[in-house]
Amino acid sequence: MTHILLVEDEVKLARFVELELNYEGYQVSVAYDGLTALMAARELHLDLVILDWMLPGLSGLEICRRLRSIVDKVPIILLTVKDEVSDRIVGLDAGADDYLVKPFSVDELLARVATRLRKSQQADVAEVLEFEDLSLNRRTRQVYRDQRLIELTGKEFDLLEYLLTHPRQIITCDRILEEVWGYDFMSDANIIEAYIYYLRLKLEANNEKCLIQTVNGVGYTLRD
Repeated sequence: MTHILLVEDEVKLARFVELELNYEGYQVSVAYDGLTALMAARELHLDLVILDWMLPGLSGLEICRRLRSIVDKVPIILLTVKDEVSDRIVGLDAGADDYLVKPFSVDELLARVATRLRKSQQADVAEVLEFEDLSLNRRTRQVYRDQRLIELTGKEFDLLEYLLTHPRQIITCDRILEEVWGYDFMSDANIIEAYIYYLRLKLEANNEKCLIQTVNGVGYTLRD
């Protein structure tokens, strides 16, 4: 049975979400603070984590970062009242795979859960992706440009990984949002532009040629 860890300090909301997840057939463990969540992550075999940003003691962001060292491949959905693009970038860079703003529809949460679980189960088995002098190792999460190691944030890595799985294809912004962020982010589509900018800065830091090309009015492509 799919096992989900729900980390939420609002007891009534936690109980409501737990019951809805149970009804969908998921096994749910609930933690009301960050330290309990970290202990559960170490002891349980988890398939997904739903994590509130605002927690007593350790913040949800710090918990997210620590969870990533324990359950590196497990999807994390972050719940928060923060809705600015900058906040979303911070949350995603902390290691979250998805982001849901409170108050939210339980149907939307269930859809996000199903999407993230499906993507996790369908992950490509290829360990190393390469294009020109660029290589990405999915297991070690290391990226090299020729012999130069490039340090990327979690979401920068995810975006580059997606581009590397579709070389020379023109990928629309809508498709990138759906596949990398996993939900409709149309009102904040400029988040892709921001991440592409960050990626280019790092990939071309030594004046290497540009590999990520902009297709005006459409999206992006990885090509020489």
